[in-house]
Amino acid sequence: MNRVKGNNRAITFRNQEHEMFYRSCLQKCRQQDAYHKALVYCLGISGDTRRNIGRIFDFEKGSVKPKCLEEGWITSGSARVVRMAFNLFCNGTPSAYALEGDEKVKECQRYTVEDLFCCEYAVYFWEAVRMRYPEYCFPIDLSGI
Repeated sequence: MNRVKGNNRAITFRNQEHEMFYRSCLQKCRQQDAYHKALVYCLGISGDTRRNIGRIFDFEKGSVKPKCLEEGWITSGSARVVRMAFNLFCNGTPSAYALEGDEKVKECQRYTVEDLFCCEYAVYFWEAVRMRYPEYCFPIDLSGI
């Protein structure tokens, strides 16, 4: 686990490949705001999502590609990474937008905290949340309460 200090707080990366991916891909984004930082950070967690970044996100248009979740390279872990990244970037469930009925409900349920965080990537997902919402995620001293 690598930690890099920036903007007055350390960023925790899963490994060196994650950090290198984050730094190089963030430069390709139209903006380097909290939305893009969280998206790129998330998509860098897994080797599968790093290798398939072009199938997940369109850097030219600045948009996600929800259909990637239907492709053969997706595993349960990489699907969690993609859904977490999409949720932080879009504030929603873009892979469910075109669906209807029970299919839509099932897809939305795959974005729940329980479904996303119950995996080996949880600590990195929390880091992505901290990146997306820096104004709310800051250290406080609760010892006096």
